[in-house]
Amino acid sequence: MVNNFTRHILYMKSILAVFALFTLLSGTVLGQGNDSPYETSLKVDAPIIAAGMGLSAYGLSLMQDKDGMTELEALSQNKNDVNRFDRFSAGWHSESAKKTSDYPFYGSFAAAPLVMLLNDNARGKAGQVFVLYVETMAVTGAFFTMTNGLIPRDRPLTYSSEVELSDKTTANARNAFYAGHTAAAASATFFAAKIFHDFNPNSAARPYVWAAAAAVPAGVGYLRLRAGKHFLSDNLLGYAMGAAAGILVPQLHKKSNKTNMSLVPISGRDYSGALLTYTF
Repeated sequence: MVNNFTRHILYMKSILAVFALFTLLSGTVLGQGNDSPYETSLKVDAPIIAAGMGLSAYGLSLMQDKDGMTELEALSQNKNDVNRFDRFSAGWHSESAKKTSDYPFYGSFAAAPLVMLLNDNARGKAGQVFVLYVETMAVTGAFFTMTNGLIPRDRPLTYSSEVELSDKTTANARNAFYAGHTAAAASATFFAAKIFHDFNPNSAARPYVWAAAAAVPAGVGYLRLRAGKHFLSDNLLGYAMGAAAGILVPQLHKKSNKTNMSLVPISGRDYSGALLTYTF
C-alpha cells in the first residue's frame, strides 16, 4: 500500500486545485494588469491543472497496485546488484534522518506564500501566483506518481539486515525511483525564487533567494539519502525534475516569452512523459 504521506499530499493538491480553478473562473487573474510579468488563461491553465491532478490520481493508483518483493526476494538482496554510482548507500537506514527530512520538506511549501507576504509586487498578484503555484505542483505530482507507479525500484533500506522483513516486502519499499520529497521541495522553492526574480528584476537579493531555493531541496535530498529512502541518482533526478517545473511553469507564462510554448504531462500504462508544443 502507498503510505499516508502520498495520500495526504494528493488530497492537499486536490483542495488547492479546486481553489485555483475557482480563482480562474472568478476572473481574478484574467485582468492581470501591465505590472505583472505573467499571463494566465482559463482555457490554458484549467486543463493543465485538471490533467496534472488526474494523472497524479492515476499514478497513485499505480503505486497502490505495485507488487512488493516476496520474502525470498527480500532475503536474497545483494548490494552488488546495485549500480556502482548508487551502491555506496545500499543498506543505509536512519529513522532520525527520515523524521528530520520532514521539517525542510514541509517548510519548503511556505516559500511561495512567504515571497508573496514579504514582497509588495508579488502580493498584489497573489491570485495569479497562486494559480501558477498549483499548476507547478500539479505537473510535479503527475510526473512523480506516474514514474514511481510504472517503475519499481527497491529502496536502499531494503539492503539492510536491520530492517524488518515485513517492511521490505511492502509496495512502499519499491518506491525509490524517483525521490518525491526532493522533487516537491525543489519545485516549491525554485518556483518561489522564480516568482521573486521576475517580480523584482532590480533586486540585489535575487542571488541569495536562488541560493536558498537550491539549498533547501538539497538538504531534503541528503536526509532522504541517509534515511535509506532513495539512492543518489533518485535524488538527483527528483531535484532536477522539481527545479525544472518550478522554473518552467512561470517562465512559459511570461508575457515576454514569445516562443508560444506549452508543457503538459501525458502518461499511460506503458509510458510517462510530457507534451511540449510550439506554435509559430
